[in-house]
Order: sequence, then structure tokens, then C-alpha cells
Amino acid sequence: MKFRIFTATSAVALALSACGTVSEETADAEATTVNANSAITAAVAAPDRPADARELDENRKPAETLAFLGLESGMDAADFFPGAGYWSEIMAHVVSEEGSVTALEADEFLDGEQGKAHWADLAKRAPGVGMKLFPFANFTAEPDSYDFLITNLNYHDLYWESEKYRMTRIEPSDVVKQIYAAMRPGGIVGVIDHVGSEGDTRKVVDATHRINPKVVIADFEKEGFELVGQSDILANPDDDHSISVFDPSIRGKTDRFLLKFRKPVE
Repeated sequence: MKFRIFTATSAVALALSACGTVSEETADAEATTVNANSAITAAVAAPDRPADARELDENRKPAETLAFLGLESGMDAADFFPGAGYWSEIMAHVVSEEGSVTALEADEFLDGEQGKAHWADLAKRAPGVGMKLFPFANFTAEPDSYDFLITNLNYHDLYWESEKYRMTRIEPSDVVKQIYAAMRPGGIVGVIDHVGSEGDTRKVVDATHRINPKVVIADFEKEGFELVGQSDILANPDDDHSISVFDPSIRGKTDRFLLKFRKPVE
């Protein structure tokens, strides 16, 4: 599939329309944007989504987030470290039968037979979802596989070490290199994570499970990605960045950043 890049936002198109100067190309782009947003809204409203997933919508703002990142029907998308598949299921409804969604999950994160059963149920509701398992310390992907990739509240784990969870020390740059290779030219990567303080990144992650957005930007730009957008729709100015995201006072309400990267079109 060839990735489509749109050059007109709704505001620009409406402004041009008022002046009577909307080109056919601009009108087509505007119509595509509206259709994409409608597909996202419908995906979030799908009646068979589990109740526990719906309860997360107010906090995660899936419609606004995916619209900002530009997910569209027909895309081949990936959900990196998908957890329970919250984003995978929504994205599958958006990309429809013309696209696909691959849950890229570390072996260490899949919860045995219970986890397999959970994903089997999800695949019944969203048939376009598949899963690729890999060792946490050795992520690889086929080149030019995806038009879109999202990772939600998990990028910081690349800086985490845990004997309990069998997570050995890895270099985040090795993972970002693989993600870069896996994206098609023009492909979009969305990164959502808990805002962390400045300082030694591994120490910050170990203590709080947060990461400074400057670190993420530097990691992706170093490997060739372009930062093409940032959004504060998930921000919480009342959050104390020095406390753990698991602290009862802030759990589920952390200050989060949303970054949009693009692989350059060669």
C-alpha cells in the first residue's frame, strides 16, 4: 500500500471554501480527512468493545489521538507492546478489511494461556488483528511492513531492567532502528508515555516508570525519524513528575505526552 500524505486541514479547506478557491485536490483531501475521522469515531463506538476498555476512553481519548496521528482505512498498522489490545481492537475497525493490525508483543509480556485466550476473543471481535511475538531483548521486523505504528505508555520500558519480569538491559536505539526499518516511507509512529523528569533516564524510569519526552524525541530523530507533531490533549498539569505512575494519587491520571513521528519519503 502507498502511504497518502494530506496537505490540507479542515480549517484551511473551510477558509479556502469561503473564498471560493478550493481546488479539486484540496476538496478531495478534506473529504478523506472527514471520512477518516468518521471511521475512527465509529470504531471507538463499536458496540462489542469490552466494558473495561470503554472505561479507559475518557482518559485515553482514542478518537482524538488517532485523528491527530492520522490513522486511515486501508493502512497496515502495528501496536507495539499492545498490553490487552486496547489500541489494536480500535485500529482494526478503522483500517477495515483493506488494512491490517499487527500486535507486536514481547514473549515476556504475554500472560500464558490466559493471555492467549484473551487475544483469541479479541480476534473474533476484530478479525484483522494478528500477533507477532519476539524476545524482549531481540525485536526484529520485516522491512517496509507498516504505514502506522503506535506505542502507548510503554516506550519507557526500553530503558527498564527487571529480573522479576525477565527484562534484561537493552539499547533503545536498537529497537528504534528496527521500527524505522519496519515503516514504509511516509509511515507514521505515535508515541504516548508518562512525562518524566530530566536526569539519568534509566534511573528515572526505574523509580517512576516515566520518561522525559526530550529523550524520546532525541532517540527517534537520531535514527532518522522526523518529529511532525506534538499534542497536549493527554496532558495533566497537576501531575507530580517525581512520583511513580503507580502511586494511587495519580494512577490513571498522569501527565502524558503525544508525539507524532514520520519516516521521510525518499
